[in-house]
Amino acid sequence: MAKNKKINVKGVEIVLYEDNQQDFISLTDIARHKDEEHTDTIIQNWMRNRNTIELLGFWEIIYNPGFKPLEFEGFRKQAGLNSFVMTPKRWIESTNAIGIVSKPGRYGGTFAHKDIALEFASWISIEFKLYVIKEFQRLKDDENNRLQLEWNLQRTISKINYQIHTDAIKQNLVPKEITRQQAGYVYASEADLLNVALFGITAKEWRDENPGKTGNIRDYATLEQLVVLSNMESIHALLIERGWPQGERLLQLNQVAITQMKSLVESRAIKRLQ
Repeated sequence: MAKNKKINVKGVEIVLYEDNQQDFISLTDIARHKDEEHTDTIIQNWMRNRNTIELLGFWEIIYNPGFKPLEFEGFRKQAGLNSFVMTPKRWIESTNAIGIVSKPGRYGGTFAHKDIALEFASWISIEFKLYVIKEFQRLKDDENNRLQLEWNLQRTISKINYQIHTDAIKQNLVPKEITRQQAGYVYASEADLLNVALFGITAKEWRDENPGKTGNIRDYATLEQLVVLSNMESIHALLIERGWPQGERLLQLNQVAITQMKSLVESRAIKRLQ
């Protein structure tokens, strides 16, 4: 279940939530537009009407396979009588309804599927219903715009992860193969082992070669190198768990770096030819 959201309609804060891609709106909050102190009574008065019972029942018949139609027919016959009393709890428990929900807690109260909630808002005030629709649509538009932005961002990241600029070849992005002599060195940190496998040098060696630069070697890595480095970190953890010696891990990780960077280079080159 998604986190609660809110809209503000003519000064009334209305809580909403989404469940299984279905939007539910607080009837309790809508009722506050009419009377802040007696929201339960307002909801119960609305549920006493025959039209309301028919609306609730027919909605459940369409969308709820577990709905109990016989109980609904019994309520339908009684609706409108002076002796008829209906509450959300009674309706839910008697008919196994899903269109109305009672929630406890700080943001609790009576909620209803948006189809039902908007009918309740109309019963409260036609004008208020139109404002609820306007604010609800604005919220959905904002969510859709945010999802579109997130999708575009993910799409861009995906392209970066699996493509590489052709001029990267000139920058020697593909790591050089580690020699057996290098593999025999003992590196002070496992992070330096990764640096050597991918960049060919330790962090200290990079600092010595670049005295005018701030930060460290990874701060100047390309996005493609960082993607490969992330993959290497996962593989490295597995090799450590299996008890591989440091030298053997270095040779293995170096081959991973070479293979993955070559793959990125070839993928980009092929795409440019298409």
